[in-house]
Amino acid sequence: MKMNPAWKKQVTELRPGTRIQGKWHHNRYIIQKKLGTGAIGAVYLCEYEGKPAALKISEKGTSMTVEVNVLKSLEKVQGNRLGPSLLDVDDWVTPAGNIYSFYVMEYLHGDTLGHFIRTNGKDWLGVLMVQLLEDLERLHQTGWVFGDLKSENLIVISSPPKIRWVDVGGTTRIGRAIKEYTEFYDRGYWGIGTRRAEPSYDLFAFVMVFLNIYYPNRFVKNGEQSEKLLFKKIDHVKDLYPYRNILKKAVKGSYQSSADMKKELIAAIKEAKKRQSYHKKKAKMFSNQLLKEPGSIGFLALLFYLLSLLFQ
Repeated sequence: MKMNPAWKKQVTELRPGTRIQGKWHHNRYIIQKKLGTGAIGAVYLCEYEGKPAALKISEKGTSMTVEVNVLKSLEKVQGNRLGPSLLDVDDWVTPAGNIYSFYVMEYLHGDTLGHFIRTNGKDWLGVLMVQLLEDLERLHQTGWVFGDLKSENLIVISSPPKIRWVDVGGTTRIGRAIKEYTEFYDRGYWGIGTRRAEPSYDLFAFVMVFLNIYYPNRFVKNGEQSEKLLFKKIDHVKDLYPYRNILKKAVKGSYQSSADMKKELIAAIKEAKKRQSYHKKKAKMFSNQLLKEPGSIGFLALLFYLLSLLFQ
């Protein structure tokens, strides 16, 4: 179908208040604001029967059908909700007579991964890593990879905190070529692997998702060997220190499955907690010993006084 340039622009830039009515199901949606734009279409926050929802619209009907099928597949994963719930699938006929495909999903309200970690502390890092690996494991078992795994496609909802996926547009059948990607998260861009859809592709992107928390402006190739550069970036983040060897293995593509990576990650978390507990115990013992020694309270008071003078 030949596109009307004016309406193509309008579809990607729908104004707040625009009313969309489905051709087949006749449901009505009121556009509120744009949430994001991808290679296939634009996603908008809309109102449906007084409740918020996310509406994705595109002129690429075939690609939209693939995404809908992915969402339906994810809903069949027993005991777990991976992608957002699918609410409606329909077409929209514009005033100019052009037809666009759209589907409507539940609107997930939450926090970005980076903001959540900065607000709630680094102790949540390991928890969220395990959650994401568990979800990826379930996805891979259904025969798909996420493909365009990136920070913008993840959100942390509360009560209790849980990572959820907000866009599965890049999801690709295992064995095929990745159909949608973002350079920073793409191992092909870094020259550390192919763009073949396989679990290790997602696990490379997994590393970049957590690096992006500490490098919000990201970084690019600078002529240095890519693997060496990424290892250096991992080593420079103190919060990632307990997981650095695991993350490096994922960069190299050493894991064949998310389950293998999750197993080592859980062991690293337990070891980190054990070390943390040990150091706290030692610090408490040292403090108690000082207080028991004659004159120790006076010594500590003097030390506090001298330190206070330095910072006046």
